[in-house]
Amino acid sequence: MSSEMYSYLYEKTLSEGALDIYTESIFMKKNRPAYKVTIICNEEDIDKFTELLLTETSTFGVRYQKLNRATLYRRFSKISTKYGDIQIKLGYLNGKLIKVTPEYEDCKIIAKKEKISLNQIFNEINSIINEKFF
Repeated sequence: MSSEMYSYLYEKTLSEGALDIYTESIFMKKNRPAYKVTIICNEEDIDKFTELLLTETSTFGVRYQKLNRATLYRRFSKISTKYGDIQIKLGYLNGKLIKVTPEYEDCKIIAKKEKISLNQIFNEINSIINEKFF
């Protein structure tokens, strides 16, 4: 399968409701290089993503398994910065706030608009988060 196809596959899979998708370089039988595509989805979507892999890739078969997943309770909020309001994600475990992260898309927009590195934006916003929440 042409490498350009993977970008399309990622976009289509995520737009169809997958929780995530990733690829790994592997070697198959007879030491042939290949990519393993992993789609993380809700159980009710297995048939949909199996069909997608069979029709949109060069594979002749799909293996799947059910996995358990633990997640933090999430809440979204906004914080004010010198660049404007930024959406942040707050993660709670047993009712206690343990993580706060800026939303990537907001940071990317600011980095492009201000012509500064994405890393600098994340550092500045994480400093604000640390002062405000921890």
